[in-house]
Amino acid sequence: MDNFALAIEALNQGEVIAYPTEGVFGVGCDPDNAQAIQKLLNIKQRPVEKGLILIAANFAQIEDYIDLSQLTAQQLEAMQATWPGPVTWVVPASEKVTDWVSGQFDSVAVRVTDHPLVQQLCLTFGKPITSTSANLTGQPPCKTFQEVEQQLGSQDVTLVEGQTGGRENPSEIRDAKTGQVFRQG
Repeated sequence: MDNFALAIEALNQGEVIAYPTEGVFGVGCDPDNAQAIQKLLNIKQRPVEKGLILIAANFAQIEDYIDLSQLTAQQLEAMQATWPGPVTWVVPASEKVTDWVSGQFDSVAVRVTDHPLVQQLCLTFGKPITSTSANLTGQPPCKTFQEVEQQLGSQDVTLVEGQTGGRENPSEIRDAKTGQVFRQG
């Protein structure tokens, strides 16, 4: 079985994967599986209150996680104009989003990726996956497969081989309601 098939199997079994994104490697799991998210938070030593990003192959995959009734047509158009691409938007969370994903917030961070490998992962898995930088909290984000192995190699993580999209930084994060930039891309 190849590395990609192993990653899909890991996602289906509630395990955590590490994979290349637009700028850095991410770690992810099934956003609807609380046990998988707990594993991910334990691996990263990340507090649940911070929340997680959902990354998807297309808008249809994340639509159910967004409370669209709280966004105007203009706000939705502004988001969709940046996708697929390296911009993450903080949007009102639907009832489908658990506290494991949203953390202490009533919002959820979502992105439609332009990274071909991540698109393929999400399409094959059939829904979005969580995305947070592949690193231990307080350490710099991993940009190569080797760095992931060094920081997280002893953890129970399935590594997806591949290259990042070549961007220097993690994705930009913006507020869908106000347009405020929380993190520069």
